[in-house]
Amino acid sequence: MIAHRNLGLVAAGATLLAAAPLSAIFERWTWLVQAVIAVAAVAAAAALARLGRTPLWVQILAMVGGLTLALTWLFPSGSELLAVLPTPATFGHFAELLGNSVEDMRSHGVKVPDTDPLLFVTVLGIGGVAVLVDVLCVGLRRPALAGLPMLAIYSVPVAVYVDSVPPVPFAIGAAGFLWLLVTDNVDRVRRFGRRFTGDGRDVDVWESSPLAAAGRRLAVVGLALAVLVPLAVPGMTAGLMTTLNSGAGSGIGPGFGGSPGRVDLFAALSGQLNQSQVTDLVTVTTTEEEPFYLRFGVADDLRTDGFRVRGPNGRRVNGDLPDPSGRSVPGVQRTRQRATVQVSRELNMPLLPVYAEPVSFAELGNSWFYDPNLQVVFSNRENSRGKEYSFDYVRSSYSPQALRRAQPLPADLPLRRQQTVTPDVPEVRTLVEDLTRGASTEYDKVRAIYDYFSEDNGFSYRLSTEQGTSGQAILDFLQNKVGYCQQYAAALAWMVRDAGIPARVAFGFTNGSRRSDDTLTLTNRNLHAWTEVYFDQIGWVPFDATPAYGVPGSTRSAWAPDVDAPEESTPQGGTSDTPDETDPSADAEQGPNQFEEGEDPGAAAGSDTPAEQRSRWPWLVAASVLTLLVLLAVPALRRLALRRRRGRPAPVVRTVDASDAAPSATGQPVMVVATDPDRARADAHAAWDELIDTLVDYRIGVDRTETPRATAERLARERLATQDDAGSAVRLLGRAEERARYARDPLTGEPLPAALRTVRGALAGQADRRTRLVATVLPPSVLSRWRTAVADNSSRLVNSAGQVRRRLLRFSPRRLIASRAGR
Repeated sequence: MIAHRNLGLVAAGATLLAAAPLSAIFERWTWLVQAVIAVAAVAAAAALARLGRTPLWVQILAMVGGLTLALTWLFPSGSELLAVLPTPATFGHFAELLGNSVEDMRSHGVKVPDTDPLLFVTVLGIGGVAVLVDVLCVGLRRPALAGLPMLAIYSVPVAVYVDSVPPVPFAIGAAGFLWLLVTDNVDRVRRFGRRFTGDGRDVDVWESSPLAAAGRRLAVVGLALAVLVPLAVPGMTAGLMTTLNSGAGSGIGPGFGGSPGRVDLFAALSGQLNQSQVTDLVTVTTTEEEPFYLRFGVADDLRTDGFRVRGPNGRRVNGDLPDPSGRSVPGVQRTRQRATVQVSRELNMPLLPVYAEPVSFAELGNSWFYDPNLQVVFSNRENSRGKEYSFDYVRSSYSPQALRRAQPLPADLPLRRQQTVTPDVPEVRTLVEDLTRGASTEYDKVRAIYDYFSEDNGFSYRLSTEQGTSGQAILDFLQNKVGYCQQYAAALAWMVRDAGIPARVAFGFTNGSRRSDDTLTLTNRNLHAWTEVYFDQIGWVPFDATPAYGVPGSTRSAWAPDVDAPEESTPQGGTSDTPDETDPSADAEQGPNQFEEGEDPGAAAGSDTPAEQRSRWPWLVAASVLTLLVLLAVPALRRLALRRRRGRPAPVVRTVDASDAAPSATGQPVMVVATDPDRARADAHAAWDELIDTLVDYRIGVDRTETPRATAERLARERLATQDDAGSAVRLLGRAEERARYARDPLTGEPLPAALRTVRGALAGQADRRTRLVATVLPPSVLSRWRTAVADNSSRLVNSAGQVRRRLLRFSPRRLIASRAGR
């Protein structure tokens, strides 16, 4: 009992050590204090339950009860009895905290503040893991399996942390798991008293032994693999292979706005906007009097749960970059500008803030790349913290007339296929059709949707959003009509895509409210998201649907004016602003689409987005189901093959020479048809083996010590007493096997396959439906034979490894030194 108590305390301590990586996602240490209280309550409840020598299920209930009491005390609802006894209102409060935790996860980027919902989920998870670890280590004595729930704690910061998880917390968690394994091993050894080495000398529990040395080596190898494998697997960390890649690379590695499986730009944006403290992030000096937004990221992969960021690909920024100023389009004015950006140490991400369409960079090394399709600057090895750099860029401004002249993209163009994919939400599609009805150009359709997000239609700006009831975020926003930039940008992009026009969400900074001459100081309150729409022969054009009064430093343009401002006379589709068919300047620019098949910038070489972003999960599910069916069919096919092979007895024809055989009446040699004795024995053995496998399949006991005749008589008496044909058939099989084993001449000329079919049919008729199904799909005889083969091969492998080890020990330096010293 003392050993169990000690092991239970070690299990609790190891659980807390395994939770060390959570320190990377919380601002304070409140979660740790509360987790210690919860784990201590679980350990105390388990120790009290074991004092009464209660069964395991009682211990589990006691631990769950202790965790519930701890949660009640830590997160009270105000209706508890004696401050620790929960009431029905307490559990309702817990459910409310769980629901609010989902909203907090969306609203806060790491590091997260100490909110009750997030703390409750964290403490509940750690307490639940403590229960599982205690059950596995103390109750079931399977400490190795305890690593799985402990690994679940570590997977949380790996999944949500915007940077690579620091190695020190991981090492602390690994040390806790090793501590648990060592304690369990010592406890097992102490049950048998003293240990002895091979020469009979007793040694202390902690003294080294060959088995312990082997265990240490395995532990070291396992720990090394646990550290190195995550480094080499993209998505778990930045990826060692990605870090070492010196080419263009893919993925944006660790940091703010990481790969799609991590905290995305939306969550990071929400967390920064919700912070009460204002922090300077970027200082930018530009030659442009009224610059547009400074941008750093793009989300263009639309799923059912919203837009996601895909990994960029591109060329080094110190090489040749595309220069759009060489393209002349009527109504599009392009000017070359220069900017210098200084990033503070508070902004840490693998992306650099730049103005759209940069053409050259200075003060940046080979680690930074530019994706001309996403128009982002990224790195796989460095981050933006403290960076200072200068770059030239092209500022484009568009007239509404130029945008109206843009022709619809061909339906089969990869860019349009990729950037117009939307989930099937009929309510949104119906709204888009109503808004764009009567619009004759692409721009008029975009403006109709853009103008919808106005104060006249009930939309307003607020950092805190209301929870909807539809179960879909976009429908909730369109119903509540309250939100901030990320809701407006994502909703506009979604609806524009539903109109068949490519759109995406861009992230960056507004111009803010702190300007000194040509220098802008941008803070976390100036972080912003807006929509970019693609027009043929023009490119990506920005549209900001967020109400201007809620965004400090908001910028509006002639093609996307402030919809809440007093109305201005804006030409609509079909008016005189639309280029006349006889206008030669318009005809000159109306030529063929500038993008041909295969030249879509969104499908550039190296892009990790497929040419057509259709949902692949039905194919994955179908492939998984097909693979599972194939695997399930393997035992049945193996059983069928054995049955067919065993049911092919055939006579062997041989010709007897005339000198050895009596001639016939005509004097010719006689052709004798006979059965080879060896073949007859093989047929008898095959028929008997098939009978034994049939008994195993139908769950009929098989006694290997019985003779074939005794087994046949037992079956005929116990199983086939009412079926004379089956009883005779099983006796025939027993007699054939007996003659094949013990007689000089085997039994020949008997229809053994027919007898087998008769016996099998009789046994199948007596079995229930479940037994027949299992015998057909997963025959126990095949599975048993496979298990035996695996065990035999494992034993042989262990023996071979032992022999190799003994041979290698002959050359051990320790052994050679000892032998020389003995001389």
